[in-house]
Amino acid sequence: MAEEAEKEVTTFEDFKLNRQLLNAIEEAGYEKPTPIQLKAIPIIMGGHDVMGIAQTGTGKTAAFLLPILMKVKYAQGNNPRAIILAPTRELAMQIEENITLLGKYTDLRHTVIYGGLGPKTQIEALNKGIDILVATPKRLMELYLKGELILKEVKTLVLDEADKMMDMGFMPQIRQLLEILPRKRQNLLFSATMHPKVVELSEEFLEFPTRIEVTPQATPVETVSQVLYQVPNLRTKIAMLEHLIRDKETFNRVIIFTRSKKNAEDVAKFLERREYGEVRAIHGNKGQNTRINSMEAFKGGDVRFLVATDVASRGIDVTMVSHVINFDVPFVYEDYVHRIGRTGRAENSGAAITFANPAEIFHIRKIEKLIRMQIPEEPMPAEIKIYETPFDEQQAIARDIDHQKRSENPDFKGAFHEKKGRHKSNFEKGKKSGDPKNSFWQKTKKKGSRRK
Repeated sequence: MAEEAEKEVTTFEDFKLNRQLLNAIEEAGYEKPTPIQLKAIPIIMGGHDVMGIAQTGTGKTAAFLLPILMKVKYAQGNNPRAIILAPTRELAMQIEENITLLGKYTDLRHTVIYGGLGPKTQIEALNKGIDILVATPKRLMELYLKGELILKEVKTLVLDEADKMMDMGFMPQIRQLLEILPRKRQNLLFSATMHPKVVELSEEFLEFPTRIEVTPQATPVETVSQVLYQVPNLRTKIAMLEHLIRDKETFNRVIIFTRSKKNAEDVAKFLERREYGEVRAIHGNKGQNTRINSMEAFKGGDVRFLVATDVASRGIDVTMVSHVINFDVPFVYEDYVHRIGRTGRAENSGAAITFANPAEIFHIRKIEKLIRMQIPEEPMPAEIKIYETPFDEQQAIARDIDHQKRSENPDFKGAFHEKKGRHKSNFEKGKKSGDPKNSFWQKTKKKGSRRK
């Protein structure tokens, strides 16, 4: 009987979600539930604790967000009723963007808090009242201990990418949090691996959990040719992009994907200044009408370039897209498949071109495992100038590579700390004097303004 019931669930309507959520799901372009969503959503909606073993890129974020949005339902009180913990600022921001996307027709209040910048703006957002809070563990405990957060009304706790949290040393903050939160609550733990520390943590705070395990299922569109270029830095990526799009006949309708809203805006403005053709940017900060108008202009052929983030890209259905260019490699690996699927639609052929810096190659190898094929790689064209990587960008890439090695091997000590002070004085001097050489975008902005 249980198997029959499971087979019957084939669409999001079958989950008995409310109309606000179903409308948002449809607009976001989610066509049918993924395996993790099919297994997890009914169990979470039933109030059970869950231990989910699922790789990034399997649709797990929506698997826990949709039941939470149903459960929290509407704005109420001032204190959070659901907390979602994520190991990194980037993942926390991505989860919050997904809440914005799926909860757009609700009045639910949500925000994201993370370290690395002053807490003042985050505290102001909390003081306005909050229903769902996305946070990194350290910043959450920091604001709680300052008295800026009241957690006595929390009914749902999610630990996303728990194995990564263990690797990054967040166990003390998580244990502190478990002591503070109300005992009567629903707990959801998601992890890519069965790390021994994750098993230990699950035994500590999950009550009779239902274990759900899925493997990534994704295959690239057969009509799309793929190519990878190893590009050392941002400035060389721009040079490569310029080199490609000078061929207007071949690159006539192009979607350029970036990982962040800032990069989407920067690339779009760069293309506008260079006057390579009409360009529009769509991302989480753009209103729905702006996105629709941009899409219609792109579909109609009035716009040559559409620059988009992954959250905004769901549901882009445009035939005759000549190329998808991955300016940044996605960290959610299934998004690669969604991205390249924007070209080669309706039996047309298409091409997907990916630029990867040394830190992004790690994610390319993970994507190749997901799609069960090696992405063909080509050398950089001889006429492309390979620019030297600026010091601050070198440091960021080195940090990312160290983090990747630690995530693969918790015993890895890290090389970054040994050399981080080597050029510190020169970098600091440049930073303090406001040297425009520290910003590639500043340089191109000045050049563009001179042209006009």
